[in-house]
Amino acid sequence: MRIVFAGTPAPAVPSLRAVAASAHDLVGIVTRSDAPLGRKRVLTPSAVAAAAADLDVPIVKADRLDAAATAAIAELTPDLGVIVAYGGLVREPLLSTPRHGWINLHFSLLPRWRGAAPVQHALIAGERTTGASVFQLVAALDAGDVFGEVRYDVPRGATAGEVLTDLADAGAELLVRVVDEIAAGTARAVPQTGTPTLAPKLSIADGALDLTASADVVLDRFRGTTPEPGAHVSFDGARLKVLAAHRGPDATLEPGVLTASGRDVLLGAGGGTTVVLKTVQPAGRSAMAAGDWWRGVRVDDPRVALPSATEATS
Repeated sequence: MRIVFAGTPAPAVPSLRAVAASAHDLVGIVTRSDAPLGRKRVLTPSAVAAAAADLDVPIVKADRLDAAATAAIAELTPDLGVIVAYGGLVREPLLSTPRHGWINLHFSLLPRWRGAAPVQHALIAGERTTGASVFQLVAALDAGDVFGEVRYDVPRGATAGEVLTDLADAGAELLVRVVDEIAAGTARAVPQTGTPTLAPKLSIADGALDLTASADVVLDRFRGTTPEPGAHVSFDGARLKVLAAHRGPDATLEPGVLTASGRDVLLGAGGGTTVVLKTVQPAGRSAMAAGDWWRGVRVDDPRVALPSATEATS
């Protein structure tokens, strides 16, 4: 089959490589335009564009799958469109341009966590099992029939970034298997069953750790927002990023209170629980061991800010 692949970030790269190495003909790659990154705002190609540089395949760079992108894809006469974390919606007439339409690799067990950040929301919710699904793309958000799925038990302490890396590899194998079945005419998709949950894109505010909650809840949010958009607390009026943390011992430490714990820092959470801070990044500085940061703290009553009464009840 002639396949057009659409994807943008690093988790899409294993699928791109798997499709390129398959028995099918990869005739085009669609990815978002180069974006300014870093403090110097240097225009940088997407992870998919960088990986595609070694492939002798036409690349379409587009931030929206508009009429121009649709025309460019149509000229490639694809039999099937494959999309993995492209970052934009596929609408008609592009949805029906390939003979077999489009299939999507999504990093959840649908219908749970439809949307842009499925792994992050699953971890924030405390789920210990997730997975990846390949489904037929339809106009409604992540609502198409499912060709196949792979289940995944979340390792203890794993962050969203680590889970996505694992799912990207497992999902790539699933994706190519489904492509092979579509080509052979043996693919069978089944409707999604169960109550859908939504996983919208996260903002920086979603990474704020609420220390009035128990340590387990705090750490679920830490893992779900690491590395992006970034877990953090507010200390002495500035954002302190939390890069590595784990469950601490139960202790009579008020929520938000900080104290030294050997080479680490102990942070009080709700219900007499604590979080151990291992690595942090103060505003405008590089990442450092929490103990090294602590030795430079010059605050009489060291504690992180807690949500206001209004925020806590909203």
